[in-house]
Amino acid sequence: MNELTTLLGNLADRTNNLHGRDTLFTWDKSLDDLKTLLDVAEALRLMRADGTATRCFDSGLAISQFRDNSTRTRFSFASAANLLGLAVQDLDEGKSQIAHGETTRETAVMISFLSDVIGIRDDMYLGAGHAYMLEVAEALDQSFRDGVLPQRPTIVNLQCDYDHPTQTMADLHHLTREFGSLENLRGKKIAMTWAYSPSYGKPLSVPQGVIGLMTRLGMDVTLAHPPGYDLIPEIVEMSARQATESGGSFHQVATMDEAFASADIVYPKSWAPYKVMERRTELLMAKDGDGLKALEKECLAQNARHGNWECDRARMDLTRDGKALYLHCLPADITDVSCKKGEVTAEIFEQYREPLYRQAGYKPYAIASMILCGRFGDPASVLQSMMERGDRRVRS
Repeated sequence: MNELTTLLGNLADRTNNLHGRDTLFTWDKSLDDLKTLLDVAEALRLMRADGTATRCFDSGLAISQFRDNSTRTRFSFASAANLLGLAVQDLDEGKSQIAHGETTRETAVMISFLSDVIGIRDDMYLGAGHAYMLEVAEALDQSFRDGVLPQRPTIVNLQCDYDHPTQTMADLHHLTREFGSLENLRGKKIAMTWAYSPSYGKPLSVPQGVIGLMTRLGMDVTLAHPPGYDLIPEIVEMSARQATESGGSFHQVATMDEAFASADIVYPKSWAPYKVMERRTELLMAKDGDGLKALEKECLAQNARHGNWECDRARMDLTRDGKALYLHCLPADITDVSCKKGEVTAEIFEQYREPLYRQAGYKPYAIASMILCGRFGDPASVLQSMMERGDRRVRS
């Protein structure tokens, strides 16, 4: 348990500035905040692996609101809440009074009386997902100030139109484990590249989240995509500034081969063009079914022009010693497995399947860390109490 003792010492030496704050972006958190989230996540992982019970709540609700489909994040949120002792309740909008015109403000307050955290995924509408989370946050702030709510639940962004912080913090946790430490990532090259998909409308939040986080760490972050597949300009500009401030670098290149060259880490992932997502949002909000069908046909044809943007053996051989770590948020479009042609060949995916699943396995701890740090002012003391209590997760 020497590693755990070191983690608790690091946490005790650091002020928890996350207490009472929502986790909506990674880039509005300080580097110390990010280190705290990583350390708490790793401490929880080690304690669970050792069989130590990590309940810091005796009761309370964790509310999940998924406005888009999810497997990994949905179960990661439920696992994280359960790990800490919270019960999970899903807000099904179809079974709520939202369908009868209940306002966002009213819904937010009604679900929050005995709740400690609200996890929200809202990534379908560009320009709307983050705005919805802010609207919920404002409603909670007002009702807590007015004494209506006995406590103000923490909001965790489970993916919006801008960022996917639970995914990228899980990615970062994975990288620190693979490369030995956060400091060892400095100078490493990570290639965030577009990859072909036979579907359209994939959110921008993962690539934006990756460049928005990794440029904070002194890494060489390289972004590649075909012409027209731009990300939100403000996030790209922010990433370039962050790279300069951290002593790293940020490059944009025109080909997948350039991005993969000498890379230590590759993250080939499809996303929809920024301008397409803007048009898609307008059509969705207008409930224009014919317009959406026409846009999908147009975009699939555009994707088809870039079918050679695939992660294959030849491209992996371009990476540092041909041994770059392959990342994906899953599910990947796997050529001749999940689709005829996709983001990655079956050979490469199978080679990296085990580390990919480990990558996904860090997400429950990332979410649990965000909850714990948001609800408790002194995470080190909370974790120390769990250790001293000595309760076992499984009792024989």
